[in-house]
Amino acid sequence: MYIKIYQYHIRPENEQELMLVQRKAGKIYRNYIEAQTKMLKNKKDETKWTEISFFKSEEDYQSKLPLINNDPGIQELYKKFESLLISDIREEDYEEWF
Repeated sequence: MYIKIYQYHIRPENEQELMLVQRKAGKIYRNYIEAQTKMLKNKKDETKWTEISFFKSEEDYQSKLPLINNDPGIQELYKKFESLLISDIREEDYEEWF
């Protein structure tokens, strides 16, 4: 299993908008690839979010990513997502071992 982890900060008043963007983006992703995403909100820092996405394999993810990125809907949603950010996005890649 291939896992992508993203961490970023948004203002608390934008939480509902973030959830809407994430739900719409998830639908687009699932048109192209099998994926599951968990959204975590930090309990001490209400602006900090961690997004964990699970994919079948890195090869599957890499082969489908160009299709996802070319979807006009995802481009619009990413611009909206960027407008909610108050920090850079930290991105990390993992593989499941156990």
